[in-house]
Amino acid sequence: MYTINDLFDLEHTLAADYLRGFTYPWEALSGIKELIVSLGEKLGDDYEEVSPQVWVHKTATVFPTAYLGAPCIIGPRSEVRHCAFIRGSALVGEDCVVGNSVELKNVILFDHVQTPHYNYVGDSILGYYSHMGAGSITSNVKSDKKLVVVHNGTEQIQTGIKKFGAMLGDYVEVGCNAVCNPGTVIGRHSNVYPTSCVRGVVPENCIWKDNGDIVEKYTE
Repeated sequence: MYTINDLFDLEHTLAADYLRGFTYPWEALSGIKELIVSLGEKLGDDYEEVSPQVWVHKTATVFPTAYLGAPCIIGPRSEVRHCAFIRGSALVGEDCVVGNSVELKNVILFDHVQTPHYNYVGDSILGYYSHMGAGSITSNVKSDKKLVVVHNGTEQIQTGIKKFGAMLGDYVEVGCNAVCNPGTVIGRHSNVYPTSCVRGVVPENCIWKDNGDIVEKYTE
């Protein structure tokens, strides 16, 4: 429930071929910078290199107060709104929203991802049509600075990395002011209640409720 194929439809990102080279999504985090540079050098005339290693599609909208750190790619029809801070190593897909005061660092945003208001997303991958409510963040470093472990019930998966925020599967909805702790993995079509403190693996088609209570979504 936490492999790349479990979480993501790879038809909706420029990183598809790169991600196919891994089993678990966190294995891809260390190479995002090099991936973006490689992709950027092959982009066609529909993209402009607005500064060294910063490629923006001609249909994208970047507000004048936004900061685009290298390397990054901003895809077709995406919006980077006022005071957004892209620190670098950010691959933003098609029809995405990077909203006011949002900070991105070492991330892949699939197509149609929305991070619209006051979000921090670091060392994370956000799947197709995933959405982070206002003020929700990915916490990417443990308070004790130890290597991140993914917890799935009694199973503990050693990642071997220090910086790992969250992996959000396709169509995940994260409520306002929720915190995804280091090593969070949320399956496709799952929801997180507002103001939640999330950790470990949330299966697909589930709801993370208060105090870590996980319930399956009701479907007719």
